[in-house]
Amino acid sequence: MKLLLLAVGHKQPEWIDMACQEYLKRLPREINVQVCEVKPEPREGKAREQLLAAEGIRLRQSLKSFPRARLVALDEKGEDLTTRQFAGRLRDWLASGENVAFLIGGADGLEAELKAGARDILRLSSLTLPHGLARVLLCEQLYRASSLLSGHPYHREG
Repeated sequence: MKLLLLAVGHKQPEWIDMACQEYLKRLPREINVQVCEVKPEPREGKAREQLLAAEGIRLRQSLKSFPRARLVALDEKGEDLTTRQFAGRLRDWLASGENVAFLIGGADGLEAELKAGARDILRLSSLTLPHGLARVLLCEQLYRASSLLSGHPYHREG
């Protein structure tokens, strides 16, 4: 199984990249994660729909290297899962053998067409998160979910 973390955004601060790398290197070998950044559309004088459409084109172009992947859109209005529920999803995705592409939109989110084509729409938090922090949170939750599935004590429930 391969996972793609596809995110609209500029070059992230070093601490973001380091945190993502730290969690991703802890994942078991059978969970291979590739992180790919997509250039955001310049905002000058453009309507939100134009920005989303341009970024949507770039995201779809990047997805061509990851064909037939299950799309999981991250969106503030997505399904709210507990870590245990997310681990269950990860377990199911591992069992299916299908590749999974997580989509993180830019400042204006994701194009409606991309969200409509996603098999899952999840939210990471009810709070508004900077995009770099959303990446770190997703990487940490992938590690936490895999730890939970393997019985590792990293995940503790009260």
